[in-house]
Amino acid sequence: MSLDQFKLLLSEVIKNELSDLHITTGMVPYIRTKEGEILPIDNFEKVHLELMREIASFTLPADRRGAWPTEKELDASFEYSGQRFRVNAYFESRGPSLAIRMIKKEIPTPQSLGIPEAFINLFKRKQWLILVTGATGSGKTTSLASLIEMINIEQKSHILTIEDPIEFVFESKKSLVHQREISTHTQSFAKAIRSSLREDPDVVMIGEMRDPETMAAAITLAETGHLVVSTLHTNDTVQAVDRIVDSFPTSVQSQIRVQLGMSLAGIMSQSLLLRKNGKGRVAARELLINNDGIRSLIIRGVTHQIYSMIELSSEEGMFLMDKSLETLYLNGSISQEVFFSRVRDKDVVQVHLDRVWLKK
Repeated sequence: MSLDQFKLLLSEVIKNELSDLHITTGMVPYIRTKEGEILPIDNFEKVHLELMREIASFTLPADRRGAWPTEKELDASFEYSGQRFRVNAYFESRGPSLAIRMIKKEIPTPQSLGIPEAFINLFKRKQWLILVTGATGSGKTTSLASLIEMINIEQKSHILTIEDPIEFVFESKKSLVHQREISTHTQSFAKAIRSSLREDPDVVMIGEMRDPETMAAAITLAETGHLVVSTLHTNDTVQAVDRIVDSFPTSVQSQIRVQLGMSLAGIMSQSLLLRKNGKGRVAARELLINNDGIRSLIIRGVTHQIYSMIELSSEEGMFLMDKSLETLYLNGSISQEVFFSRVRDKDVVQVHLDRVWLKK
């Protein structure tokens, strides 16, 4: 395999609208299909170390390339043939590796992604903290970008994004949009968030809340009258609350629970599942909207009770992941195997399904 062949491979990724490409020293390239499977590209030769260096030079910005061997992992973005890609460069047992993800040029609408209306409405507020959570590859970035673009189109606001790296590129419409990239335009998420207080933003999008310093800065920003939106790597909404609180020392967790309870607007968790017909994937979601009951549970530290509160608050647009999965299963979007592999409370779901079948 040569650098020219790598470029041809990128062209195929663009042409076929594939998501992820994996380049590993000593192995053939791997691709993630639209169905979410990782498959080797067997008609390519194994990538040797010298070629890996050439590919790294092609995909990583010159001013950051030299830091990779020392830092061992690096996030960046690049463009090829008019298409934007995100790249994570890292080291593993065989040597240097690259995980490359294509970023779609067109930003979809929230409605086209099936984002619940109750969650969309939260983005019409002027302050609070809103989170989108899910595993890697669950579409968090795309969902968040669609909602930021909605604000950009509909509101006269100043939107500031802090990302690592910049993925979707926003053009200012009704709103003024500024995008900052970690290492290129600022040293860290936390520093950029603190600096944003002097940059007159209405909306601040934080690519990911990775550490306590970033989380504390984001909560403080939401408390000071800004709409703050971000992502977390958790599988459901309650885990997101626990992840934030548990990131802090025990001595300050009580204060963090109060701050989070008072500043949180809502959390949407999502997962992408293989469709029953094998053609692509479909999103399953869980939605928490912070109300007086949930706020009290967060502040008191009894977050395990939030699941029941979400079930009891369906009239406010809230629902659990199991309910979303059940809907997808009953309408034929996902198979029984996928359904039962993902539900949290299998016994309760089975009882409910038995009742549904009896009614039919």
